[in-house]
Amino acid sequence: MTHGLIVTLAALGVLGLVLAALLLLIGLLWLLGFRLPLRTLRLQVWGYELWLAFLVAAVATGGSLFFSEVAHFVPCELCWFQRICMYPLSITTLLMALADDHRAARYLLPLPVVGAGVSTYHLLVENGAVKQTQACLVSAPGGCATKWINEFGFVTIPTLALIAFALVFAALLFSVFEPGESGTEGGDDMSVATLVGDA
Repeated sequence: MTHGLIVTLAALGVLGLVLAALLLLIGLLWLLGFRLPLRTLRLQVWGYELWLAFLVAAVATGGSLFFSEVAHFVPCELCWFQRICMYPLSITTLLMALADDHRAARYLLPLPVVGAGVSTYHLLVENGAVKQTQACLVSAPGGCATKWINEFGFVTIPTLALIAFALVFAALLFSVFEPGESGTEGGDDMSVATLVGDA
C-alpha cells in the first residue's frame, strides 16, 4: 500500500511537471507577444486560482506528512525548510479561497519562491552537485543527499516539492491579476504596478 501511494504521488508530480512546463511555455509566448494563450487560460481559471493553489498545497502537505508519518522517512534539515514554506500555504490559501479574497495573494508569493529555492538547492545536494552541510548530515540518516524515493528515474521528494511550489506560485500569480486588467485595450498585459499597487 505504501509503495502504491508513493507511485501515485510521483505520478501526480509528473502531471504537475507537465502543467508547469505548459505554464512556462504560455508565459514565454506572452513575453514574445502572443497574448491569446495566456488570456484564454486566465479566463478559464478565473475565480478558481486560490482553490487550485490550495489543492496543490494541500496535496503537497499531505504527501510530506505521509512520507514522514506513514512511510517513516526521516525529514532532513532542507525538508523542514521546505515544509516551513508549504504548510502555511495550505492553510492561508484555503482561508483566502473561502473568503474569495484575492488581494492577499500577493503577500504569499514569497513563500513558494523561497520554497522553490530551497527545493532547488536540495536537488543539487541530493545529486552531488553541492556538498551537504554538517547540519544536513546530523539531521537525518544519510543527510540531505538521501533519496528516499526515486520513481520514474527522476522523481524524488525535493522534485515533488519544487513542482508544487511552481504550481502554487503560478496559481497565486493568476489570482493577483484579474482578466482584462491592464492599461491596454486588449487587457492582457500584466504590470508590476498591479502587483504592488493598492488593492
